[in-house]
Amino acid sequence: MTAVTARLADGVAAIPAADWNACAGTANPFVGHAFLAALEASGSVGGRSGWQPVPVIVDGADGTPAAVAPAYLKQHSQGEYVFDHGWADAWQRAGGNYYPKLLIAAPFSPVPGPRLLLRDRNAAPALIAALEAVTDQHGLSSAHTTFVAPEQVPLFEAAGWLIRQGTQFHWQNEGYATFDDFLAQLASRKRKAIRKERAAAVEGLTVRHLVGAEIGPREWAAFWRFYQDTGARKWGTPYLTRTFFPLLGEALGDRVLLILAERDGMPIAGALNLIGDDTLYGRYWGCTEEVPFLHFELCYYQAIDAAIARGLKTVEAGAQGEHKLARGYVPVPTWSAHYLPDPGFRRAVADFLVREREAVARDTAYLGELTPFKRG
Repeated sequence: MTAVTARLADGVAAIPAADWNACAGTANPFVGHAFLAALEASGSVGGRSGWQPVPVIVDGADGTPAAVAPAYLKQHSQGEYVFDHGWADAWQRAGGNYYPKLLIAAPFSPVPGPRLLLRDRNAAPALIAALEAVTDQHGLSSAHTTFVAPEQVPLFEAAGWLIRQGTQFHWQNEGYATFDDFLAQLASRKRKAIRKERAAAVEGLTVRHLVGAEIGPREWAAFWRFYQDTGARKWGTPYLTRTFFPLLGEALGDRVLLILAERDGMPIAGALNLIGDDTLYGRYWGCTEEVPFLHFELCYYQAIDAAIARGLKTVEAGAQGEHKLARGYVPVPTWSAHYLPDPGFRRAVADFLVREREAVARDTAYLGELTPFKRG
């Protein structure tokens, strides 16, 4: 193999935004310089978070990055949404140190997208080799690339990384002009159930869609309260800091969509979305008042409304959630790639993945039969 020269940076913010974005493109905001740098500037990663940013860069002949990867040294497995706790336990019991490990990901975001960010597509093998070199030279147990865009999976597979499959639920826009056009594709009983849910969710409430500069300090303060409530119930401690959200709004501008539900002018619930080139990404939700079906309304139905209005092809509403099926979100595969230098550990994980993949395929086939769309 031709020798590869790569370097590590102290963080994404240490790399000029123009250089990073020349590799990352604009389609997926979660791998853009603005999102990743906001995580660093807000202290959501770095410090004592267990996420040490170590972006890996392969320079081109002109001395500027030809390929970059958003990489982190991880001291735990929190905030990843691809669960390897069993692997960590097995490696620890065998006498090894699973942490730190190398993670290539968009932190705290189960959003499929490119993980090899390529200005020069021919640099992909060199970037993968660089990730392996970082793992080997620093004596790390493993490297993991989560929520890999489907078109990049063969690149990791060709390099010998183990491939893991998961499932998410996405809504697909089949050229709908209105929400009713979408409902018309559903079975009558499902159509009626959704209309009933939507009416009940917003009774006595006002729903507002705010974009970019329309989201002010008052709205960010309200959303922080919502996020804290959800984070405390799900994870114990919220991953993101308070300053992250206004920094994100400032950095991404009109790519940020906040959907608020208000009662008598006071926000009681909200869902935060990022707008990609062809996808609406639903990310964070929370509330200070429990209202039946309001979660479904803000996170799923209002997201569909927003996607149709913008002509977006897809709504990705986060990880897991079989309850999304009844709301018109269909199962789609997700992928991760794993590099384990130890041969014995690799064999054990490879065997596990074969059995897991069979189970995932069975579950996906079953779930596909539960969608609310008309048959035949």
